[in-house]
Amino acid sequence: MMALLQRVRCARVEVAGQVIGAIDAGLLVLLCAERGDTAAVCDRMLAKILKLRIFNDAAGKMNHSVQDMDGHGAAGGLLLVSQFTLAADTAGGNRPGFTGAAPPDEGRRWFDYLVAQARQKHAVVQTGKFGADMLVHLVNDGPVTIALRLTA
Repeated sequence: MMALLQRVRCARVEVAGQVIGAIDAGLLVLLCAERGDTAAVCDRMLAKILKLRIFNDAAGKMNHSVQDMDGHGAAGGLLLVSQFTLAADTAGGNRPGFTGAAPPDEGRRWFDYLVAQARQKHAVVQTGKFGADMLVHLVNDGPVTIALRLTA
């Protein structure tokens, strides 16, 4: 599973002119399920996303996670968006290949699983729409952008 985390001041997702998910400060997470992913991989990815210390403390050091953004228990938002293009293979020419991404039904299953787990473990979870043509708006804070990849 691959994820691209962006620390944001705010972010939103639109589908067909309608805002379907929006957060204030927190993390925009673009997610790509890969062939062979499992529930265990999803669980590890979510744990990493929730515990990664990339929010600043009072001294300006990255010491807080999205679950404790201010050091006093305030949780930030989590906007989860499926994005199979993270699996792009550009080694063989100018047109990327996406064979490393999970097939759509499998990708949806793991995305939905991770979203359900996130909603059990985090206060503010919003999503995009799997497989939809989306417009993603964000104000990257820092900028801080971190790529993660976990395998079985």
